[in-house]
Amino acid sequence: MEMTARKMAEAIRHRGPDDEGVWGDEKAGIVLAHRRLSILDISPQGHQPMHSACGRYILCFNGEIYNFAELRNGLEEHGKAPSWRGHSDTEIMLAAFSAWGIEKALKKFTGMFAFVLWDRQERVLTLARDRLGEKPLYYGWQNGVFLFASELKALRAHPAFGAEIDRDALTLFLRHNYIPAPHSIYRGIRKLMPGHYLSLRENEREARPEAYWSLRAIAVSGYENPFTGSDEEAVETLEHLLGRAIQNQKIADVPLGAFLSGGIDSSAVVALMQANSIRPVKTFTIGFCESAYNEAEHAKAVARRLGTEHTELYVSPQDALDVIPALPRIYDEPFSDSSQIPAFLLSRLARSQVTVSLSGDGGDELFGGYNRHTWGAIIWRRLGGMPRNLRMILASILTLLPPQNQDAFFRGLAHLLPRRLRFTHPGDKLHKAAEILALKTPEELYLGLVSHWKTPAQLVKGGEEPQSILTDPIQATFPDFEARMMALDTITYLPDDILVKVDRAAMAVSLETRVPMLDHTLVEFAWRLPLRMKIRAGQGKWLLRQVLYRHVPKDLMERPKMGFGIPLDRWLRGPLKDWGETLLDPKRLEQEGFFHSAPITQKWHEHQMGRRNWSYHLWDVLMFQSWLEEEARND
Repeated sequence: MEMTARKMAEAIRHRGPDDEGVWGDEKAGIVLAHRRLSILDISPQGHQPMHSACGRYILCFNGEIYNFAELRNGLEEHGKAPSWRGHSDTEIMLAAFSAWGIEKALKKFTGMFAFVLWDRQERVLTLARDRLGEKPLYYGWQNGVFLFASELKALRAHPAFGAEIDRDALTLFLRHNYIPAPHSIYRGIRKLMPGHYLSLRENEREARPEAYWSLRAIAVSGYENPFTGSDEEAVETLEHLLGRAIQNQKIADVPLGAFLSGGIDSSAVVALMQANSIRPVKTFTIGFCESAYNEAEHAKAVARRLGTEHTELYVSPQDALDVIPALPRIYDEPFSDSSQIPAFLLSRLARSQVTVSLSGDGGDELFGGYNRHTWGAIIWRRLGGMPRNLRMILASILTLLPPQNQDAFFRGLAHLLPRRLRFTHPGDKLHKAAEILALKTPEELYLGLVSHWKTPAQLVKGGEEPQSILTDPIQATFPDFEARMMALDTITYLPDDILVKVDRAAMAVSLETRVPMLDHTLVEFAWRLPLRMKIRAGQGKWLLRQVLYRHVPKDLMERPKMGFGIPLDRWLRGPLKDWGETLLDPKRLEQEGFFHSAPITQKWHEHQMGRRNWSYHLWDVLMFQSWLEEEARND
């Protein structure tokens, strides 16, 4: 068993290149294996799997507990501390479990983590994941063996693994461009939901995950008990909470830096990092030669203003294209957020100088930063009461011209429009707006805004789309449509897309990323804020902007939201065309038996002719096809 566990751990060596460890209990039929990326207490005293001082618990842990010093002091003050062997957070976690029990300890932890804990006394295995889902954890029964790991490639290394593709999960992937938890691409393998733990007793097969923290409950509580202070008090509180989270997350025994795109979120994180640092913070950004996708100049201006030690790297289209063959190995299951490519390139750049990098992720979900948070609500309020027949007429007018013609038209008018209305692809947004006009409820509107393929079950042979949280009663919790969208984004899109993208891209090069805005005390405060402190005058992230403007001039930050994209639409008509045609060949699709080829072929031809930009839809299928090809190689 230990040799198999070691092989599984070797499959994810990139997550922990510094050390390895295996522990087994043959009588109990359990083996734990660990790969270590040394961040805190890089001495052998941090080796895992680690035993508790009392000998009861054995722990395998991925992540960081940022309040470990506070926990250590609390254990010592109450006489519950063992004789410390080192100063790793892993050792403190074990002492916390011994002193307080698992659930109470979980509620005391501030950090990002996925762990497996074996209780030798009670013969219970516990799996747990952090509140917001920063660290991954897969688990499930395969041919009579209970398997668990940080990545699917470790599970595939076990001889009992079945590798049966879940066609229902594939339908979810085509809708969202990711596979939402608790589903995975394989039947019988699940993702542990954020904020949950699962306990499995010896000789037991069924275990129901339990929540120790719930974003839904936090959001509802915040809405019912809102922050009542002034704007200035809110700014002070947010700066204090974010600054404290950053200070806690700067603790490391290895070099540390930050991603800097020049946008609101990353700039706010770097500004507060630099404000409390005695030396220049190392910051990193990548640039593209295509101006519509290049944020490097903005990042350089912010870095210059803040005085960071800034590194930028301009990448060519070929640099980005060279990453594509590695994507199936990096992401382990189909994943098609195309910003996965620059995320990997940025992580690789940062890893050349640091081992830990802070990120600005989370600001959009918490403070209303996505365009849908403002425009989605505006569209529904203005059009929801309009007779549906009239809306259908308006939709036909919006689609009279193909998107590329509309793009050219609006480029000519760009100088007449406010900056926040200068979108990169206005034609596609107008066509998406036309689709919205046919919807009946705001819930249908939100689902439409976050969907790629609108009827994915019709595309997947033998697939049926499962019910998901997007049809959940949380919709009725908030009168404000904007708040409902932000809650759903935080529960679904944030952990299953954004955090997956960052974790896998960074860990592929053995870089640890930390996300200060997802400190749970900051998240809980954000959900107490009234909507007017998030979205004001049609612009999101109002409160976060006020914190940033204390450090960076407003005129340096006022520009349209760009995201972190690549010119995928043009690449699919150019350097990726031959690759795409090979993977999407109708005969191949029909032979493989997962997709009905006709809808895919139609979209490919329309895209190649320039009639529509179907790049997102096509990238979904291409990423599955590329992943499937990698699967065949591994068989």
